Amino acid sequence: MLTDIAEGLAARGWSVTAIASRRTYDGDGALLPESETINCVEVHRIGTTGFGRSSLTGRAADYLSFYRAARHAARRHVRPGDIAVVKTDPPLLSVATGGTLRRKGARLVHWLQDIYPETATALGIRLPFVSLLKKRRNRSLETAGHIVAISEGMKSRLIAQGIDPDSITVLPNFADEEAIRPLPRLENPLRSEWGFGEDDFVIGYSGNLGRAHDIDTMLGAAEQLRDDERFKFLFVGGGYLRTRLDEEARRRELTNIVTRPYQPRSELNQSLALPDIHWISLRPELEGLIMPSKLYGVAAAGRPVIMVGDPEGDIGRIIRGHEFGLTVVPGDAKGFAETVRRFAGAPAEAKRFGSNARAYIENHAPRRTILCGWDELLKRIA
Repeated sequence: MLTDIAEGLAARGWSVTAIASRRTYDGDGALLPESETINCVEVHRIGTTGFGRSSLTGRAADYLSFYRAARHAARRHVRPGDIAVVKTDPPLLSVATGGTLRRKGARLVHWLQDIYPETATALGIRLPFVSLLKKRRNRSLETAGHIVAISEGMKSRLIAQGIDPDSITVLPNFADEEAIRPLPRLENPLRSEWGFGEDDFVIGYSGNLGRAHDIDTMLGAAEQLRDDERFKFLFVGGGYLRTRLDEEARRRELTNIVTRPYQPRSELNQSLALPDIHWISLRPELEGLIMPSKLYGVAAAGRPVIMVGDPEGDIGRIIRGHEFGLTVVPGDAKGFAETVRRFAGAPAEAKRFGSNARAYIENHAPRRTILCGWDELLKRIA
């Protein structure tokens, strides 16, 4: 999404520079070039430690090294009058870099993909000086030119913290609706390549499986469906819970769970269109703090959604309001399994839900519309 926004703004005449890490998201040890120009976007990559995401201590060290290098890069590349869009990976990046950016004369926009330190607290991660971190975070938001939240629930969380609602614009995440399109299941070459038969009913998950997600409900459903050879669970991606998923599948002898690594962007359409339905999850205590963006790719592929989480949360309301998904509460493995059977036994209903999902993307979260929103916001700030 950052790539699409950056390249889209560059195509509209903006001069766009990105400051990012040299390390890859999946932590495979590879280092990307220090600088290059990609589709008119000037990219500068900074060196950080590479302990990876497997431990909190190592991740914290990586974050601290990024903060320091990002401040140095900002001093080198940011000029007076620039608009600096600060994201939230690593967390609290606005706190770490805001002072440097303001001293350079930049106007700040905070693009919040999540809200810290509340996210860490909800995940049971003990952080020192939480109250101080919140105060500093709020101060960095209050002194920013503008804030972009990715859901209405997130905006409500910010207002509850005392942030001026007039400073907040909701620009949801999105999918590339032109590159990701519905693909008939039997016309997808990846389906046979990955060993799925014509009669298999595939329940998919695509992307990061992290601490904010629930896998126990899905595992319980896979156990209940294990004796029906039609049902296959496909996980594509990585994340903190990926190892546990593999371990539990082996321990429970769940041969109906198939895993694959992250796929190249060029293969994303086939990968997302392979499952007959997708499942998404978010722990209820994280509503308004995180909004799983995988929803948009699934909807663009025209597939129904099973949401494991809060029915009244952001995703629950979207899939219910636009009639392209159903929600089960965490722990309801029986309800998950019954929902899978319902879609498998009612192909006309599944097709209708899939069509509704595609219509939602085209009408409410297409890339072109979100890009226009960003362009208009930045013009107002400029």
